[in-house]
Amino acid sequence: MPPVISSATEAIAAIPDGATIAVSGFVGAGHPEQLTTALEKCFMASASPRDLTLVYAAGQGDGKDRGLNHLAHEEMLKRVIGGHWNLAPKLGTLALENKIEAYNFPQGVVCQLFREIAGKRPGVITKVGLNTFIDPDNDGGRLNESTTEALIDRLEIDDEIWLRYRSFPINVALIRATTADKNGNLSVEREGIIGDILPIAQAAHNHGGIVIAQVEKIVDRIADPKAVRVPGILVDHLVESPSGHAGHEQTFAESFNEAYVISRDDKVPTTLEPLAFSCRKIIGRRALQEIQKGDIVNLGIGMPEAVASVAAESGRLEEFTLTLESGPIGGVPASGLSFGCSLYPDAIIDQPSQFDFYDGGGIDLAALGAIEIDQQGSVNITQFGKRFAGVGGFVNITQNARRVVFCAPFRVKGLDVKVDEGQLKITNEGLIPKFVKQVQQVAFHGPSAIERGQEVLYVTERAVFQLTSDGLALIETAPGIDLQTQILDQMEFTPIEDNPATMPSQCFEQ
Repeated sequence: MPPVISSATEAIAAIPDGATIAVSGFVGAGHPEQLTTALEKCFMASASPRDLTLVYAAGQGDGKDRGLNHLAHEEMLKRVIGGHWNLAPKLGTLALENKIEAYNFPQGVVCQLFREIAGKRPGVITKVGLNTFIDPDNDGGRLNESTTEALIDRLEIDDEIWLRYRSFPINVALIRATTADKNGNLSVEREGIIGDILPIAQAAHNHGGIVIAQVEKIVDRIADPKAVRVPGILVDHLVESPSGHAGHEQTFAESFNEAYVISRDDKVPTTLEPLAFSCRKIIGRRALQEIQKGDIVNLGIGMPEAVASVAAESGRLEEFTLTLESGPIGGVPASGLSFGCSLYPDAIIDQPSQFDFYDGGGIDLAALGAIEIDQQGSVNITQFGKRFAGVGGFVNITQNARRVVFCAPFRVKGLDVKVDEGQLKITNEGLIPKFVKQVQQVAFHGPSAIERGQEVLYVTERAVFQLTSDGLALIETAPGIDLQTQILDQMEFTPIEDNPATMPSQCFEQ
């Protein structure tokens, strides 16, 4: 049977109370905004569907009202299992107030779990999450007191400890594509990512559920069968959302950017502006020195984005390949609400396959941010006092990259620096330390990294640390910085310190 072509309101009306819903997307790319908007309107008008379980891999939202924020209503949601929470603060508020059950699982695990659910296998068996807050020996990924059911198990296989993330039925898939034909076959030629639309659709279909696809246009036939990313046999409802429509923008920042879907020889986009001199630029320059020619690299959002900027400015961007967990390979990652897309990528693969590559050690170097770092080298990137961001792809990436560089200011909230005759001057010290005795929540476990044999650095504007079997070792300090008063006295623990070298002078050129 061909799918029903209907309005978003008509399609959403098919969702029953108590359903488990999986939603595709990465920030705004690939997110079916028209469908989630309609779902919110339906609930507000009729108090149904209610008691839903929401499952998603990558964070989807604008930090305000769009994306999964549409679903953040008490009684509408019973449970949320998500890879990243920070872009949907309304969901986070419900979790913090104990109004929903809330889990945070690694992004790569969730998108791979959709495949296991589709195949009716018992779950994802992986080491991703061991010895972090996601490990069932700790919190099991549970985020509040209302969340009591264990969804992860520790297993011993061939004398090694593994985690099993349990499978569960998916009843509804909300996905997005560019083109559908009248048989429901879907292609994604104008989308910045492929994402996880196929395993989500397979998971819902194979459990007797419904698949609702939002598309830009419906045609008689998609000519190239290899271009079909979701076959029509899986699709129950088609909702047309024309190009440029508020519910089908390519990202939450841009209606459509051709650079996200084409490749070119010159990979440096003209919009990549040089960074002004700052802590961020110092850190970006120092982190860049860890990247070797030919490396395959992942850069996190925020502070690590500076690495791409300084690489372009110094002419090094062509020496290595940047990748994103959403699927782009090559090109330059976009930022802000277009994060997840890349400008002029060489290739775009689906998100679960990208994480297969990452989990197998495919990344040579990953540069990521950090909220807190402790004396064991463990890192918190999820917990902000009473707020939490979620791990996203961080756990998959940091556990499996061969080399990891954490990029962060030495202290935050008010920090300001300048350079005078090659000497770094702290003109205003930050009020909050980054280097603490014990992190609030472990998303990266330092001792486990040592056991894995990873090389790990922690780069700040005034000091560089290295992870050792005895803890953090101070290996470099910035020129002009006093070791005692501006480094050791500003930390909550004493690092290993034995005549550290001076950070390279190139980091401080203005």
